[in-house]
Amino acid sequence: MLDVLGEANSAALIGLLGGLALGLAARLGRFCTLGAIEDVLYSSDDRRIRMWGIAIGVAIIGTHFAMAGGYMDGAATAYLDRVWNPLGTIVGGLMFGYGMALSGNCGYGALARLGGGDLRSFVIVIVMGLSAYLVMSGPLAHFRVWLFTVEEGATSPQGFSQLAQAHLGIGPALTGLLLGGAILIFSLASARMLSSLNMVFWAAVVGMAIVLGWVGTYWVAMTGFEAEPIETHSFAAPIGDTIYYAMTASGNSLSFSVGSVLGVVVGAFIGSCFKGHFRWEACEDPRELKRQILGAALMGPGAILAVGCSIGQGVSAFSVLAFSAPVAFLAIFAGAALGLKQLITGFAPAD
Repeated sequence: MLDVLGEANSAALIGLLGGLALGLAARLGRFCTLGAIEDVLYSSDDRRIRMWGIAIGVAIIGTHFAMAGGYMDGAATAYLDRVWNPLGTIVGGLMFGYGMALSGNCGYGALARLGGGDLRSFVIVIVMGLSAYLVMSGPLAHFRVWLFTVEEGATSPQGFSQLAQAHLGIGPALTGLLLGGAILIFSLASARMLSSLNMVFWAAVVGMAIVLGWVGTYWVAMTGFEAEPIETHSFAAPIGDTIYYAMTASGNSLSFSVGSVLGVVVGAFIGSCFKGHFRWEACEDPRELKRQILGAALMGPGAILAVGCSIGQGVSAFSVLAFSAPVAFLAIFAGAALGLKQLITGFAPAD
């Protein structure tokens, strides 16, 4: 494949396939991070938060078996190669979660809704991608690095499986099986969840899409001659990458990120057409649009500070058991809970 497509196009194809699966999971399986948080806080339905757990468990087991088999190098990923900055993770996670509540979607959810014809999500996607670039490599990049120090080339373990191997001699397969299996069992420990086989299936698809990204980009990096990053799905900076590629394609090359973003939109389009849900929608309330733009403007920088979004940290970083993953997960949850409370019940005390 590399001989025909080249490294960059092969990575983009791998991203496209995984993105298609994620887009289908959003439309056919109702996999949604904000929806999961809203359900568990404001309804008696915890199935979508359990879906998130199933995706995490599958991703951890699959990724760690890949590492044990030599098909993936976790230490080369951004989540384990950088020295973890807890403050950046917490601040970024809170910003992202709060912005997600204001927008009504995370980056992944906005792409999935865009595939279903929601033009409000198009605005969210554009603002989120541009705001992410603003602090990643734009005018605020130096201020971000000064405020939240980024140190690459970590020499000490930055993940739980690395720690277990360094100090206890436990291999990644056993660590992944124990921790991932525990999360998976806990997430499935519900009669209502076990009876919702469609949701279980699509949650597992999300986890496997994360594993496919890691294994596929590792194969490209190890087999090809050009330097390609080892990465998997995340939806903040990759949205900015896609916007940048759309403007500079003649002098730029495809990437995993561009394929991933496009794949989610196409997968969601296919899923929405299959369900008969595709329809064009626009925002008729300027106040709602203002709120969504503000939320998107918070999500982009928040994801950069946290080194990942609700998928990037919430599933992908979990798959390599990075120290940052559970902290980012809780921060995103807390930020979203705060934003939802403001929108749904307000902050005024009840009479």
